[in-house]
Amino acid sequence: MDSKLLKIIKANDNDLATIDNNATSKEINSLIKAYNTTKNPVYLKSAEKGIEYLLSMQYENGGFPQYFPNSAIYRKQVTYNDNAMINVLTILYNISEGKEGFDVVNSQLKEKSKVAVQKGIDCILKTQILQNGKLSIWADQYNEVTLKPEKARAFEPMSLATGESVNIVKFLMMQSVTPEIEKSIRSAIQWFKESKIDGYTYNVSKESEKAIRTLSKKEGSAVWARFYDIPTNKPVFGDRDGSVKFNYEDVSEERRMGYSWYNEAGIKLIENEFPKWLKRNKLTQ
Repeated sequence: MDSKLLKIIKANDNDLATIDNNATSKEINSLIKAYNTTKNPVYLKSAEKGIEYLLSMQYENGGFPQYFPNSAIYRKQVTYNDNAMINVLTILYNISEGKEGFDVVNSQLKEKSKVAVQKGIDCILKTQILQNGKLSIWADQYNEVTLKPEKARAFEPMSLATGESVNIVKFLMMQSVTPEIEKSIRSAIQWFKESKIDGYTYNVSKESEKAIRTLSKKEGSAVWARFYDIPTNKPVFGDRDGSVKFNYEDVSEERRMGYSWYNEAGIKLIENEFPKWLKRNKLTQ
């Protein structure tokens, strides 16, 4: 990490800078947008400091931790959870390609970003989970050294993560096609097709400021569980006490209502994004 930046963090007695929940990436995107609107150099300078921080936190294997430099508990893991790593790589990709207003970033950061994106893609390809000899999708978190999947919070078991994997595939679809990237995308799409739960929908509603989450039958709809057990490919659910359940109804009410256990994110990926990607790259189904 840049020694000057590290001194500032230590001087403020706060090493909790993070890319979790859109943090840092959201601010950088906002600053670039503000600079392009106002041309105030302070905004660009601040954005570039944030970009330097992102580049400094990348592991040699291409992954990004959830927090940096804090490395307590799961914070040091390579983290796809809540799209942390993909948010960062998208910014670095936009810098390297001069897209989304990031053409204003200095050339030195552009070159560094190109290298970082390629390392990130290599990490993505290395961490796609082999399931019974077939590439599937991705886990939420990985050991930062071995790149083996790991659990994070008590209710986030070691597992395949559907929502995050959708965005990983979308990021790969932004890249120039290589045999490795094509295989990765096609394998993930196949997994989503084979693993969807037909005939159900997942609704979230509010009742007296409380979220009510219900899984119910609906003909013509499909959902995916948020997590799938890696060995068995069965939907899996974690609870506050660290226990793992294979039945949604067995999860404590607090966790059932406090966490989104199903999603429909794969539908657009299969029905819209994948056909467009094939057509754009002149590939057959």
